[in-house]
Amino acid sequence: MRGSNVPGPAVGVALAHGAFNIVGGLWPLVHLRSFEWVFGPKSDEWLQMTTGGLLVSSGLAQLAAAPAPQGPAQARRIGLGTALTLLAVDLVYVPKRRIRPTYLLDAAMQAGWIAAWLRTARQGRSATA
Repeated sequence: MRGSNVPGPAVGVALAHGAFNIVGGLWPLVHLRSFEWVFGPKSDEWLQMTTGGLLVSSGLAQLAAAPAPQGPAQARRIGLGTALTLLAVDLVYVPKRRIRPTYLLDAAMQAGWIAAWLRTARQGRSATA
């Protein structure tokens, strides 16, 4: 509803996905041992820390963008880029046995974020039509 204080679905997805990316990025930064217990030991700890930092940055950008007038569109671009990248890595490297099958859980989550963002994009187009 326009003019109401109820945020649109894209704002909700931006906030949820941003929080998800922050938590996911912080996990290896805060407690690498538990992260590796779930997703397997890492030979390049620096790479895990870099990925975690980038996810935190992505999530913070989504949270900051969400309430701005053009924010949901910006958060969608960040979210789709992040989710598509992580999904591709999961789907390429699990079958090659470079990463554990538990990354397929992440792949399912990333596919869910992609679907949510695509749904909000369709809803936005139909609301302006």
